[in-house]
Amino acid sequence: MAKEVIVLIDDEDKLRQLLARILELEGYKVHQAPNAHKGLELLEQHQNTHLVISDVKLPDDNGIHLLEKIKAKYPLVEVVVITAYGTIGDGVKAMKLGAFDYITKGDQDEQMLVTVERAVEKAKMQRRILELGKSVEAKYSFDSILGTSPAIKEAIHLAKKVAPADSTVLLEGETGVGKELFAQAIHNASLRKNKSFVAINCSAFPKDLLESQMFGHKKGAFTGASFDKKGFFEEAHHGTLFLDEIGEMNLELQAKLLRVLETGSFIKLGETKPTQADVRIIAATNRDLLKESQQEHFRLDLFYRLAAFRIQIPSLRERAMDITPLATYFMQLYAAKSNKRIHQMEDSFLQKLQIYPWKGNIRELKNIIERAVILADTDTLTADLLPAEVRIFTPSMDIIPHESASLEQIEKEHIRKILTLTHGNKTEAARQLGIGLTTLYRKIAEYNLE
Repeated sequence: MAKEVIVLIDDEDKLRQLLARILELEGYKVHQAPNAHKGLELLEQHQNTHLVISDVKLPDDNGIHLLEKIKAKYPLVEVVVITAYGTIGDGVKAMKLGAFDYITKGDQDEQMLVTVERAVEKAKMQRRILELGKSVEAKYSFDSILGTSPAIKEAIHLAKKVAPADSTVLLEGETGVGKELFAQAIHNASLRKNKSFVAINCSAFPKDLLESQMFGHKKGAFTGASFDKKGFFEEAHHGTLFLDEIGEMNLELQAKLLRVLETGSFIKLGETKPTQADVRIIAATNRDLLKESQQEHFRLDLFYRLAAFRIQIPSLRERAMDITPLATYFMQLYAAKSNKRIHQMEDSFLQKLQIYPWKGNIRELKNIIERAVILADTDTLTADLLPAEVRIFTPSMDIIPHESASLEQIEKEHIRKILTLTHGNKTEAARQLGIGLTTLYRKIAEYNLE
């Protein structure tokens, strides 16, 4: 197991060596330096250093000045300053510059060891937080959005363009296409990435509760409001607020949201003075908001305010070529979580995935792969592991003719769907349609499907 690393800087050899020996007996890896220059060299050589213990009086520098240099270049390294002649002024300055502690030589060894242990733990915690932040950023980056189809590449291209612009964004697409993942990626590629990303599903709260959740309330604003509460706008100050399923928001609350977008301020329930809100809004919907506004179910002025930059996230049906890489990724993910050695999918399994319409999109695909991994007893995912609705599905089942559709229209739509599912492979399309290749070419020409 790796030891925690300490750099000890002191020009008094005997005292330095004694302290180093005590620390080594406690299990630390200690590097010694007789002066500031050597101490900085050791820090450069050992980037995994957790703690520097430095004397104030050094032959080539002052320990307080050295502290400032260390914190500027190695902010995650904790520093404990020790001195034979402690002064309140030096102690205050050291703490202001970021020292973990300021200790007078001659203090009990036990107290020094407690201080060292606490300083090392703080350094380790800071590193874990940094790694977690990097992990979250990687998870919600554009690189984490899988797919090479033109439709998904276009959506990613647009999202990357708007990310640093701070504009309001409206993400449109069916349920399960990954709108929140896009919102997170836009936030993490923006100038607000180090601030909060707050997500709220507008369909998850009753209408009378959503306003309180968004804007907060003062104590006594309504029955049950027994304390002051921050709303999501306040929580997201200087960051990003993601409003998912915004089409579910009632018209009265839409008017209040429009006011926030226009004025940059809002009034909490039970409050009279406005609160400022520097928040970037990313909204998402699976509805046609323009059509909803024409039917007076959504405010047209709010739609235009939200739709400063619209991005259509494609359905899985529009990016059929991405199904195999997505399924492979989910298979590897859930196999690792289940500690199973599953590394392939049989052809019939993949074929069933390719022709299924995926009304739940990527979310549905992910759930089905997870289920198959749980059920699998071998290293291969087979078609019998799929749910019945996927296993027995045929493309003809997905045709829901309009009551006024002609036989010609139904046939044209069916052929178009099969050509899409087979990525334009006419031989395979003819096989699935149960017609000859010559007949298919004639139908393609007849219906102008080339």
